Amino acid sequence: MIRIKIDNTELTVPADTTILKAAAHIGINIPVMCHNDSIPNHASCMVCSVKNNLTGNFIPACESKVQPGMDLSCNTQEVFEFRKNALELLLSDHTGDCEAPCRVGCPAFMDIPKMNRLIAQGKDAEALAVVKEEIALPLILGYICSAPCEGACRRKQVENAVSICQLKKFVALENEDYFPIKETGKNKKIAIIGAGISGLTAAYHVLRYGYECVVFDKNHEAGGSLLSLSEDELPKSILIKEIEILQKFGAELCLNTAVSAIEIKNEYDAVILACGAEGKEEGIQMDAEFYTTNYPNIFACGSVISPVKMAVKALAQGKAAAQSAHTFLSGNPVIKQQKTFNSRFGKLKQPEIEAYLKEAKTKDRTAPLRGILPGFTVEEAISEAERCMHCDCRKSSSCILRLLSDKYQADQRKYKPEERKLVRKYFKKGILVYEPEKCIKCGLCVETVKRNDELVGLTYIGRGFDMQISVPFNLTLDSAIEKAAYQCIQNCPTGALSNYSGEDTKTIN
Repeated sequence: MIRIKIDNTELTVPADTTILKAAAHIGINIPVMCHNDSIPNHASCMVCSVKNNLTGNFIPACESKVQPGMDLSCNTQEVFEFRKNALELLLSDHTGDCEAPCRVGCPAFMDIPKMNRLIAQGKDAEALAVVKEEIALPLILGYICSAPCEGACRRKQVENAVSICQLKKFVALENEDYFPIKETGKNKKIAIIGAGISGLTAAYHVLRYGYECVVFDKNHEAGGSLLSLSEDELPKSILIKEIEILQKFGAELCLNTAVSAIEIKNEYDAVILACGAEGKEEGIQMDAEFYTTNYPNIFACGSVISPVKMAVKALAQGKAAAQSAHTFLSGNPVIKQQKTFNSRFGKLKQPEIEAYLKEAKTKDRTAPLRGILPGFTVEEAISEAERCMHCDCRKSSSCILRLLSDKYQADQRKYKPEERKLVRKYFKKGILVYEPEKCIKCGLCVETVKRNDELVGLTYIGRGFDMQISVPFNLTLDSAIEKAAYQCIQNCPTGALSNYSGEDTKTIN
């Protein structure tokens, strides 16, 4: 047995123990990327580094064994900065988007590539579930959204953008009775003042959180500024249908009723002001960053804070205000909603366009034969969704490089090369996608195929900075990986190897 010290805590462990396991023994979780307990490999990423206080050196915890008398630091600012620097070095050799440009361009941050994949597979009900994670009113937005997402669509580098808004409208029209699962056990009620886009959106998300909800509006109809739109812009039947869906979900409408947030704030656990510019109340000061006010249980969103001309922005603010109210009612401080780390590389170069088009239908944008207002048929929607070039990372929620870059606030531009690498894509059709420019060369996939006795497998090719992991003898992925594809996807710490269907195959806590 060997006695060591980790973060000023003394402990005794067996002689063959790694620093990683020794730290875990006393509840210290050291981050890892290139390490896998079941697969032997050599430390390469240095993200798991700790400081040996006796020598001043930083050493990889996943590979280094404990030595008698060791004094180690795992959680100091110096160690934090070392790991951050290791991540930034990895990012300097990383070319890939965590999120597709279309999703980043959407103020509501809708997962557009995932919606497209599901529509292309004929799974429109599942596609609507993806849409309604962010878009509370997909029927309405399908008609009136100005589509900033389509402005960011990379398909525009080839021809016209994917018809994202029409696809969103299609899944909403096809699945009117879909309702997400609500949280339970809240036993609290929230009042929303204003039945326009922001207010109705806030109501939807408040209900999802499990609260009761009543929406007040001084007018005799719900809809706010939507009521002023023509039939050619937004058919009245669609507005009525969307509001009926919200009522079925549990929203209580109280129309022809003008109320004051200050006067009713003691009758409800929280109040959300969403009544437009004309609804501002004297004495209420609003914070546009947090959607809070000078009253702890009153929140605000939409044009009551400042004019909002874009419908999808008003919708996004309604969700944000609902989230702030939920945070407050959960007993937590309301803080600014931070964006997760997002690697991005900009426009595609010509060879990259060819790589992305490998999995997209080569045809121009589909116009609904029935007309813009009725929208797509099932066949048209599938055809249009198949035009998506899938610019997102298929492991955006489980890529350890992304999760740790977010945790350590890594700067992707710190060691930015003069010229980035060109993105390449290789496919094992229907199963696996390999993107070498996302690879950190940890070798876990090489060991995985060896353990599964793949005849061809994967190997290291080249030396030094030019070294990469690839299929030997210029063979294809189909012939190289016949048995171990899903294991390779699971063991890969980045999005370099991902599931062709686009679904993450594991969740990282």
